[in-house]
Amino acid sequence: MLYLCNFKHKKSKTLKMRTLEAFALSLFLVFLVKWVNSDSSSSPSKDQFLSCMSTHSDSSFINPKSFIHKPDSRVYTDFSQSLISQNYRFLTLNFTSQKPILIVTPRTDTEIQRSLLCSRKLGVKVRTKSGGHDYEGLSYLSLHSPFIILDLVNVRSIEINLADETAWVGAGATIGELYYKIAKSSKIHGFPAGTCPSVGVGGHFSGGGFGAMMRKHGLAADNVVDARFVDANGRIYNSRREMGEDLFWAIRGGGAASFGVVLSWKVKLVRVPEKVTCFRRNLPLTQNMTKIVHRWQQIAAELDDNLFIRVIVSISGGSVQTTFQANYLGGIDKLIPLMNQKFPELGLTFQDCSEMTWIDSIMYFNWKKGQPLETLLDRGQRYNDLYFKAKSDFVKNPIPEIGLEGIWTRFHEVESPIMIMEPLGGKMYEIGETETPFPHRRGNLYNIQYMVKWRLKDIGVMEKHVTWMRLLYRYMRVYVSASPRGAYLNYRDLDLGMNRGVNTSFEDAKLWGFRYFGSNFKRLAIVKGKIDPTNFFRNEQSVPPLIV
Repeated sequence: MLYLCNFKHKKSKTLKMRTLEAFALSLFLVFLVKWVNSDSSSSPSKDQFLSCMSTHSDSSFINPKSFIHKPDSRVYTDFSQSLISQNYRFLTLNFTSQKPILIVTPRTDTEIQRSLLCSRKLGVKVRTKSGGHDYEGLSYLSLHSPFIILDLVNVRSIEINLADETAWVGAGATIGELYYKIAKSSKIHGFPAGTCPSVGVGGHFSGGGFGAMMRKHGLAADNVVDARFVDANGRIYNSRREMGEDLFWAIRGGGAASFGVVLSWKVKLVRVPEKVTCFRRNLPLTQNMTKIVHRWQQIAAELDDNLFIRVIVSISGGSVQTTFQANYLGGIDKLIPLMNQKFPELGLTFQDCSEMTWIDSIMYFNWKKGQPLETLLDRGQRYNDLYFKAKSDFVKNPIPEIGLEGIWTRFHEVESPIMIMEPLGGKMYEIGETETPFPHRRGNLYNIQYMVKWRLKDIGVMEKHVTWMRLLYRYMRVYVSASPRGAYLNYRDLDLGMNRGVNTSFEDAKLWGFRYFGSNFKRLAIVKGKIDPTNFFRNEQSVPPLIV
């Protein structure tokens, strides 16, 4: 669908037909690009969009009504209701209740091109959705109207090539679908991405992509080796060579939605052992928990890069507890001596550990141990009937015990707080801070994700939890990175700052941009100025163009 593979030669008649179809498509795109640049005095509407999509259509084009969904359609209704019910906080806290005029679910490059060109012509903004997990809803919500949702749910083919240990992945696929396809193809290959299988690769890869193998193999974005991309003019770049190294650099950690639409990613698969070891060790507050967490901070980033141990802080039984969750690329026989030497304070035993395949470790980390692998294909996994607010930090020096105790105290003030601390080190330190837009490399011990959840759809309850989160974030400022205080794009946080529309300047956007990207933000803005100088691809936290 997105690329050619296993190409077979056809009869000359078929080749001539394809040549004519390609020529017709080229003429249409030239016409539409010129039309986009002409003036339009009328206000855009659903019917105008459909009319534009049908312009100069011929038998080679699919009927737009097959993939464009109006508000009275079942697809639109189901999609809209699910997102609004799950993201009440977004609509109440950050946005007025704007809805898309249409939802577009393209299957082909041509349908994506035409959707973008017609949006430009009619002055309609575009929200590109891969998995729909944007923490602030920017892949499907907008402060301004009109806009469409370009939902890539049908652009998710996956082709594994074990000969060169790579895979082409459609931008609408989920990481669970990628994991499943790899596991069905090989027992010795994997991919270093996240632990939530319903997250779309489009946002995950383009924002960086933390995962349980990042200390061994880096971020998901670090393992992207090629991509296919379409810009605001409908031009398709079929490789990194065509798009150039600057743009290819930008979309691997800088948020591709600021620059255009990625059609597919080519990723490098990694070798995994036939057995890996996982453990989960829960510590209540009474069992020297604070001292053990403090010790973890000192050693987690310096351990063998085959070992990833993260700490999850939560409330259980009315009190704070920590869960040490680990993935080791090897057997128990090597893990236990390593833990006894480097982290004896945790008191790990053989009974705490389980050996399994790499794909089973994905299930383990997703709290799905023992369930069928087909669970990875469920795109609907998310926080059902829950609302949440999240933030992030990077820690450069161990938080003192008194600082940790202050966190525990604050955790007792709300019902469902979570804090996840994930160590860096290993491969994350080997890659320079400017090699990709993700700058949080050497010098950072670990990342923190804060999250608070609630169930009641009530403004007062929402304000209580969001205020709690902001106060915790304020409390943490003396213990985390500074100048700038780092943040992770895939844990998006509009509290850091928002764009003011099409004319947002680079200087204005630096308020939040340097938090995510450090000094890389200027290079991102220069790339934006070259590929999208009119700022067509924009949202409340997109990179603004910097023309130099």
